[in-house]
Amino acid sequence: MKVFKHAIGVGVAAALALMAGPSRADWALSSNMAVVRAAPTSLAVQAQNPPSFTWAKYRNAPGYIVEVSAGSTVYATYTTSRNFYLPSRRFPNNTYTWRVRPTHVVDWSTPRSFVINASSTVFEVPENDALRATVLSRPHPRSVEQGFLMASNWSPELRAKRGPALTKLTTDVLKQVTTYTIPADSQWPVTSSTPSAARQAYLGTITNVIGQNVRQLESAALLYRLTKESRYFDEALRRGDALAALDPNGMTSYVNHDIVHRQIIISLVKAMDLIDGDLDATRRAKWQAVIKTRVTPMYNDLISNNFRLDELPYDSHGGTALLYLATVSALTLGDFPEASAWFDATVRAYINSVNPWSGNEGGYANGGAYAMYSTDFFIQLWQPLARATGVDLFKKPWTVGFANMIAEFMPPGATGLVFGDQHESYLYTPQLKSFMGRIATPAAAWYVRNTIGDEPPLHLLQAPYPLPVDTVAAPAPPPNAIVLPSTGWVAMHSNLADRGRTSVYFKSSPYGSYNHSHGDQNSLVIDSGGRRMLIEAGYQDYYASPLGISWYRQTKAHNAITFDGGVGQITTDNVNNLLRNGKITAFSATPTVDYAQGDAVPAYGGALTTATRSVWYLRNSDTVVVLDKLASPTARKFEWNLHTRAPIVAESASALKVTNVDRSLCISSLSTDGTTYKPLTGPANPNYAEYHGAWVKGTAATSAEFLVVLDVGCKRPPVSLRRSTSGRTLVVGTTSIVLPQ
Repeated sequence: MKVFKHAIGVGVAAALALMAGPSRADWALSSNMAVVRAAPTSLAVQAQNPPSFTWAKYRNAPGYIVEVSAGSTVYATYTTSRNFYLPSRRFPNNTYTWRVRPTHVVDWSTPRSFVINASSTVFEVPENDALRATVLSRPHPRSVEQGFLMASNWSPELRAKRGPALTKLTTDVLKQVTTYTIPADSQWPVTSSTPSAARQAYLGTITNVIGQNVRQLESAALLYRLTKESRYFDEALRRGDALAALDPNGMTSYVNHDIVHRQIIISLVKAMDLIDGDLDATRRAKWQAVIKTRVTPMYNDLISNNFRLDELPYDSHGGTALLYLATVSALTLGDFPEASAWFDATVRAYINSVNPWSGNEGGYANGGAYAMYSTDFFIQLWQPLARATGVDLFKKPWTVGFANMIAEFMPPGATGLVFGDQHESYLYTPQLKSFMGRIATPAAAWYVRNTIGDEPPLHLLQAPYPLPVDTVAAPAPPPNAIVLPSTGWVAMHSNLADRGRTSVYFKSSPYGSYNHSHGDQNSLVIDSGGRRMLIEAGYQDYYASPLGISWYRQTKAHNAITFDGGVGQITTDNVNNLLRNGKITAFSATPTVDYAQGDAVPAYGGALTTATRSVWYLRNSDTVVVLDKLASPTARKFEWNLHTRAPIVAESASALKVTNVDRSLCISSLSTDGTTYKPLTGPANPNYAEYHGAWVKGTAATSAEFLVVLDVGCKRPPVSLRRSTSGRTLVVGTTSIVLPQ
C-alpha cells in the first residue's frame, strides 16, 4: 500500500464503467447490516491518528483508491488491494473529507468527513515491508523482550517483583507433570457436529485437557528459558510431542473444535521460539510440519472470498483466528516460506481492526463475559506480537477505551458481569488485572492497585519490566458515570472508588440482539454493596440452545419492557438482529444526578412505535428513577419486568421490597392507571435461585407509561409528583427532576 497521485482518462473510465456494471448512489455503504460500515464519518473526532478507512466491497474490484482532502486541497491519495486502508503516517490536526473508488472505474463513493485534533492519539503502524523487516531483524526468542534475562541474572528489584511468580509457576509445573493427563486421539472419537448439551460437554472436556497441556507446555518452555534446567526442557518436549501427535482432522481439528485447534498451534510455536537452539532438528521439522498442516485450513478460511473478514467482520471466532495467525506468522517468519504469506494476509489487517464490537471508544457490544475472555487472548498474543513487530496494541487508543470500559463495568469489588451470553459467569479478576497491568493510564493503575490477588504467573513472567501500569505516577478511577455510544452501554456509580458502591447499568445497543447479544435493549442491572439487586435471568447451557432461544436471550428474562404476556424484542432473525436494535439518545452526568435515555423501537420489529426509557440516578439518595413511554398501533397490555436473586415481597399494591442477604431494594410504581404487580415464573437456574415478576397494565391500550422509583437500601426518602401547566416534577428527597409529559 503506497501513497500516490492518480488520474484516469475519461474515455478509459467510460469503457471500464461498462465492465463494472451499474453503480449505486453510495456503493461504499451496504444495505446489508453485516457488512463493514463506511468509516470514518459524520465529522467524528478520531481517537486514533491516523484513522482507519473502511468501506463495503465493490463488485470485482481489483483494488481501490482512497482520496483524503483538507478543504479543497487533496491531502493524500492511497491505493490498496483490500477494502480498508490504514495510513502509516499521522495526519496534522484538521478537518478532512475522504472518498474511495475502485481502481478500474471512476465511481467515487459519497464523501465523508472526520476530525483529527489534539485529543487524537498518535498510533502509527509501519507498512508491511517495514514490519516484515523488523521481525526478521529479531532473532529467537521473539516472544519475549530482547535481552530477556535468566532468573539467576535478575536484579534484586526484579527478583522482589517477580520472584513469587517464578516460585508459583515452578511449583505448579512440577505438580502438573504427574497430574495433567497426556492427550491422545483415542480419548475423543469424532462425534456428531449437531449442537446439543452432550456435545457441549464433550467439547468442554476436550477444551479443559488441551488447555491444561498447552499451559504446561508454554510454562515448561518458559521455565527452561529462565533456568536452563533440563527437567523443564524434558517436560516441554513431552507435552509438545503429545500435542503434535494429535490428528489435525480429529476432534481437535479446525472444523470440529477451532478453539483448541488454534491453541495447539500457538503453543507449539511459542515453545519452539522459547527453546530455540536446543530443539533437535528432527523434532523441529515434525513440529513445524504440524504447525503448517494445522494453519492451512485456518488460513484458507480467512482468505476465502477475498479476505472475508474485511467485508463481514462480525465473526467472533474468525476475528480471534485472525489474531492467532497474525501472532503465529510473526513468530515463525523466516523459519519456513509459508509464514510470509500468512504474515502479509493477517498482521496489518488485525492491527488495523482489533475487533468490530465497538467504535472509537473501545467498548464491547458482545457482552461483559466475552470482553473478559478477550483479555485472555490479548495477553497471550499481543505481548509476543509486540515483541516481534514493534507494534504495541496495548497503546492503541481503542485499547485505552476498552480498559476504561472494564474499569466501569467490571470494577474492583463488582459482583459479576453484565449483558450478553454468559453474563452469569464469574469475574476472573486475575486475568483482568493482568490485562489492565499493560495499560499505562491512571484508570488502569487504579484498577490494578484495587484488585485483590495476583495475575497469573505465566503472564507476569513474560511481561515487560517494569509493568506499564507501574510507570503511572497518579492512579485515579475514571468518572462515576460513562456512556459508550457505539455499543449503547451506560454505567452510573454512587462512587466508583468505593468497593461498596451502588452501580446502575443500562443498555440500548445499536448491535441489537446479534451474535452473543440479547433482546435486552433499554434494560437495567443494579448492584449494591457487592450484591446483585436486579439481575439478568437464566444461564447458557450451550449457544443457541432451545433454553437460550426461548428464555435466556428473550426480553422477558431481562429488566425491560414486554407486552401481551412476555412478547418482546426480536432475537431470532439471524443477521437482521443487527437491525433489531436500540441507541442511547441522551446522556448527562453531574455530581448529584446522572441521566440516560434509550430508544428501542427498532428492537421490537415494528410492533411498537414508541419505546423510550429514561433513567435517572440520584446520587444523594441512592435512588434510581425509570420512566418508560410506550406506544403501539395495536392495543397491548404492557409489562415492566424485574428479576432478582431474592424473594420479591409485595409491601402494598404499589410497593415491593427485595432483600439480598444484607442489601435491600424497594421498588415503587407511581402509575395511577391501575398498574399492578404480578409474580412470574421462569426456567429453574441450577446455579442459584431466581425470582421474577412484572408491573402489568390492567387494560390493553395503544399507549402506556411506567414511572418506577427504585430506592437502594430502602431508606424511603419522601417522594412526590407535582404537575403544572409546564410539565411534571418528581421530587425524591431533596432532589427534583423534570419529567416529560
